[in-house]
Amino acid sequence: MSTPAGAAAYAEGYLAEDDACGDARALGTAAGAHPISPAGGAALSVLAATIAARAVVEIGTGAGVSGLYLLRGMAADGTLTTIDVDPELQRAARRTFLGAGYGPGRLRLINGMALEVLPRLTDGGYDLVVADAVPGEYPGYLAEAIRLLRPGGVLVLEGVLDGGRVAGDGSADGPGTAALRETAALVRDDERLLSALLPVADGMLCAVRR
Repeated sequence: MSTPAGAAAYAEGYLAEDDACGDARALGTAAGAHPISPAGGAALSVLAATIAARAVVEIGTGAGVSGLYLLRGMAADGTLTTIDVDPELQRAARRTFLGAGYGPGRLRLINGMALEVLPRLTDGGYDLVVADAVPGEYPGYLAEAIRLLRPGGVLVLEGVLDGGRVAGDGSADGPGTAALRETAALVRDDERLLSALLPVADGMLCAVRR
C-alpha cells in the first residue's frame, strides 16, 4: 500500500508539465513566488473546464503558472483577469501567456493590491475566483469573492493548509496561519457556499456559490 507521501508524489507526477509551464515555474520559483504544484494546476484546469468558465479572477499572478492552467480549462472566448502587486512578475506572466498562444484579448493583467482592486470589479460577474496570494488577506479575498461570483460560480483558495500548520492546535500560529484557519471556518459555515477542502498541493479549499 502506498504511503501518504508516496501517493502525493504520484499525484504530482501524474501529468507532465509542458515547456511553457516549466519555464514559468522556474521564473516564479527564482522570484520567490511559490507557484502552484502540477497537481494543483491540473485541478484548476478541470474546475475551469467543468463550469466552462468565461470570466475568471485570479489573485496572485506570479509568473503565470496557475494562469496557464486556468486558461487551458476556460472557454475559448474566456478572459482571465489576474491581479498582482509585482509589476516584474506580471510582465513575465504576460510573456508566458502570449508565448503559449493566448492573445491579448484573453488577458486582463492588473497591477495593484488585491484588496484595492477587487472592489472595482463587477458584482456577480465572474464564473471562477482563484486566490493564491497573501495568507493574512484571505478573509478579505473571501468577502470579495462571494460578491463577485455568480450563482453556481466557484471559489478556489490555494495553500490553505499552510504546510500542515492549519491542522495544528493554534498555539504556534502566526498571523498568516490564523487568517487561513479563520477563512476555512468562514467558508465551511457560510450557508451561501457548498465547500470541500481538498488535500491537493498545500490544500485547495473549493466552494460553489449557491
